[in-house]
Amino acid sequence: MPKNKHLTDGERLQIEQWLRGGTSLTQIARWLGKSKSTISREIRARTVPSDKSAPFRHANRCVRRSDCERYQLCEDKPNCTKRCSTCPYCNTSCKEFEEQHCYRLCDPPYCCNGCEDERKCTLRKRYYLHSKAHDAYREMLVESRAGANITESELHELDAFVSPLIRRGQSIHHIVANNPDRFRVSEKSIYRYVDGGLLTARNIDMPRVCRIRPRKTKPVEHKVDTHCRIGRTYPEFLHFAAETGLAVVEMDSVLGRIGGKVLLTLMFKTCGFMLAFLRDRNTSQSVIDRFDWMYEALGADCFKRLFALVLADNGSEFSNPKALEFDADGNRRANIFYCDAYASFQKPNVELNHEFIRRIMPKGTSMDAFVQDDIDRMMSHVNSYSRKKLNDRSPMDLFCHLYGRKAVDALGQRRIPPNEIQLNPSLLRLPSAMRLPTSGKLSSVI
Repeated sequence: MPKNKHLTDGERLQIEQWLRGGTSLTQIARWLGKSKSTISREIRARTVPSDKSAPFRHANRCVRRSDCERYQLCEDKPNCTKRCSTCPYCNTSCKEFEEQHCYRLCDPPYCCNGCEDERKCTLRKRYYLHSKAHDAYREMLVESRAGANITESELHELDAFVSPLIRRGQSIHHIVANNPDRFRVSEKSIYRYVDGGLLTARNIDMPRVCRIRPRKTKPVEHKVDTHCRIGRTYPEFLHFAAETGLAVVEMDSVLGRIGGKVLLTLMFKTCGFMLAFLRDRNTSQSVIDRFDWMYEALGADCFKRLFALVLADNGSEFSNPKALEFDADGNRRANIFYCDAYASFQKPNVELNHEFIRRIMPKGTSMDAFVQDDIDRMMSHVNSYSRKKLNDRSPMDLFCHLYGRKAVDALGQRRIPPNEIQLNPSLLRLPSAMRLPTSGKLSSVI
């Protein structure tokens, strides 16, 4: 039996066809020359859910549907005389709804392909479809080979040990050679982490590295744990937003130079008001620290009202949603969801509003010389700028009307008179600021 051979798209097509014909997993494995466990894992990992119901039958999936005698659960239909268990809206209207799951999906072949009762079953189904299975496999393969394969805590431990030694003038080779038991990654990986800005040490701290012409490669990024997106996808965001009616906050990052300070931006979709916070590094912990700071500055009730529903992209800095959603005592304070990959158009408001920041900080500008007071001043000017789509009112005015002046003051914002608003690089005095040192008193306050 051949080992370490990946299933091809053609083989997945054959699996789908054989499953529809009722072929057993043992027989499929024998025909493909694979082990039965390989076929079993493939099907269980890559089946897709489906809301498909039986023809001419309502998709009622409640375990009590056969004995339920409830009427008029829908408040908008007071004259309805139908029993609610025969209505397709029962699943969403009844507070006592408990979904029934098909027990057959726990046993081979783990999907509804070829099931004899498929055409009369109203329960939620799972199908093995070769095209979606192959696409999911290819996406998993690409993600598994991208980014730095190291956890946040391991990265902090590595940084705390390596960066001080590098700044003493030691080479990475010298550090690894004399401390072999301290490292789980290779010497080359540490060079890549430094070059990608994942450690506080920089290439400029290693004179020989600075003399070597860099190769044109994509900088290394921290690996994102894709399990954090389970239950937080964009379709689930749309359903949650429609069901709860909560105001949406779009979250993103604005980069300066690679490996330098970055901005965390949060835009309130209802009024166009945007916050920006300076972070020393583009890590998930820096985002968590900012959420904790706002939670303490605003108070629990105000924070929950402002940030009840947050939509972010798939950046590694947002890959720890549970730490953002819950406070230190385990109380929920926010709900985090993610856009689809390469779909920035799903949060267009914050992307478009970045244009105001780029008027003041052109792309490629280093943010290392700035402190949070500089960013607060910049955002005060941006938020005080009148917008045509807001009836010539400013986001600052609308935000104060919706959430009160106290929240604005707590977040470090102030209203700028219309004739004093400045949206160009001279607001932050970029030419002089960029010549200042990047350490000492000018470090960002986190």
